[in-house]
Amino acid sequence: MPLSEHEQRLLEQMEQALYAEDPKFATSLRHSSAGRASRGRAALGVIVFFVGIAVLLGGAITPLIPLGVAGFALMMVGALLAYLGLRPGPATAEGDTTGAGAAQPGSGGGKAGRAPKASGGFMRGLEDRWQRRREDGPGGN
Repeated sequence: MPLSEHEQRLLEQMEQALYAEDPKFATSLRHSSAGRASRGRAALGVIVFFVGIAVLLGGAITPLIPLGVAGFALMMVGALLAYLGLRPGPATAEGDTTGAGAAQPGSGGGKAGRAPKASGGFMRGLEDRWQRRREDGPGGN
């Protein structure tokens, strides 16, 4: 059942408010389908890794060196697939820029809030967040 125009506008307003309040959380929610694909890739990598172990053991049991080498290569491919499936890839970074760009014109402070974190490190980012909370005061809660 499709949403009416009014419901779509309300949904867009809620998305913008969520991005303004917590852009990192909103981005993680937006890319949950990409996370499912990554988990699938990681699971495939684990399966390929175990198949590689079986082929490697088969090559060790029988005196076929090429079979053992092929098993080792399968293990490496499986480990690489699992690693790439478990770490955040460039697709989420592109989606983050697109999603944050769509919500930033209304909020105005997203990119400026991120710049000190990238240049000043982890502690500087925490200090900036603490300072912003103190400036907002109890009336912002």
